[in-house]
Order: sequence, then structure tokens, then C-alpha cells
Amino acid sequence: MCGGSRGIGKACAIEFARLGAEVTLVARDASTLEHVAKALPAGDTSSPHQHQWLSADFDDPETLQRIVREHLAGHGPAHILLNNTGGPPAGAIVDADPEAFMGTFSRHLVCNHLLVQAVLPGMKGSGYGRVINIISTSVKQPIKGLGVSNTVRGAVASWAKTLAGELAPLGITVNNILPGATMTDRLREIIRSRATSSGTPEATVEQGMRADIPAGRFAEPEEIAAAAGFLATPTAGYITGTSLPVDGGRTGCL
Repeated sequence: MCGGSRGIGKACAIEFARLGAEVTLVARDASTLEHVAKALPAGDTSSPHQHQWLSADFDDPETLQRIVREHLAGHGPAHILLNNTGGPPAGAIVDADPEAFMGTFSRHLVCNHLLVQAVLPGMKGSGYGRVINIISTSVKQPIKGLGVSNTVRGAVASWAKTLAGELAPLGITVNNILPGATMTDRLREIIRSRATSSGTPEATVEQGMRADIPAGRFAEPEEIAAAAGFLATPTAGYITGTSLPVDGGRTGCL
């Protein structure tokens, strides 16, 4: 469970635990991870491990993979992988530093790929696997002011679609959740950035963003988590290679 210390990742951890999963959280902040892990609903009470956490930095992909592999060797296979990493700072693509593309590509696509490689042997051996990627509606419709994010999120979606075709014969599904505007620290950062760049009050920016959403409101992290929880279940075994918007109807394309 990547990025499980806050926001959508934390909500997914709670939802998966509520559904009976034994959750392993992965993020940088060890103290926060420990607190979240201890507060999760009880999973499989027959397990001697219960919920776990791993402190790892997504700016160091190889070390991240090593830490996860060592954990799997000691605790057994993972059946569900939720890839979720915080997005890059907002800004126009024309002003983006090339290093911003490289760093974001590494944190999102490269780390996702190395984590899949780490968990895949266990999924194959268990005959069950779910890879769920939290991406963005920018996969279908670019979002203004998020140039680097739009670019890399699209690459992750193409990677996931390719991977889904390769793993489907093994009974392993690969799907993407595309959250719309969701009440997280990331959304507040985007609102502040837009307000600063336009000289507009944050409240006005927020009102304008809500007006673009047919549902008339922002999502709660728990609503994204509910979709991810369904895709993780056996019931969703015939759904693979999809990108599912959970956005209150904001995305304008089919």
C-alpha cells in the first residue's frame, strides 16, 4: 500500500483492512506509518503479522524494491499492490525543468514497475493478483497547470495497459483509478498555486473548481478507496486494463 500515511493512500489502507486484508504500508515517514498501521481495523486475525509498515523513499527506487523484497521474503507474498505516489508541483509545462520530468517519471513509473517485479512471483505462486494504480483524470483529459503531472500520468497509464495484457493469462489484473478533485493536501496545494499565480483568493479558485464538477463538490478520499477496494476483490476478476474515473462527472470525454 504505497503512500499509505495520508490522503487517498491512507483511505485505501483503511478500506482494505476493513475488507479483511492484512495491509503493509509503504512511505517515508516511519512515525506516521506506525501510527496509521496501529489504527487500522483488524485484518486476518489468524495471521501472526497483522498490519505492517515499511519506511522507504520513492526517490531511491532500487532501495525501495530491495526493502519490499526483503519484507516479502520474511512475511510471505502480497496479493494486492496499490501504487500511489504524490504528484509533482503544479506549473505550466513550458516552464518545467527537465529534471522535474525525470524525477517524477522515476517516482511514479519506475517505482511502480520495480514494485510489480517484486510482488509478481508471489502473485503467480498464489494464483491471485491485483495491481491498482492511483493516477489522475489527466490520463483522459489534461489538467491546466499540471504539465509535468499530465505527461507522466499518461506514461503510467500506457505502462499499466501494456502490463494488463501480459498478466491477464495469469489471473492477475491491472487497473487504474483516476481520482477527480479530492479533498487532500495535494488539492489544497493546487488551489494555493492557482491562487498565487492568478492573484485570485483561494476561496474563489475553489469555488471555480467546484463549478466545473457536475456533482458540485470535491470527492472524499474514502470514495476513491471504495472503488479501489472493489477492484481488489475476486468479484472484479474480469476487469483489467481499465482506467476508471472517480470524478463526479468532471471528465468531459468518454
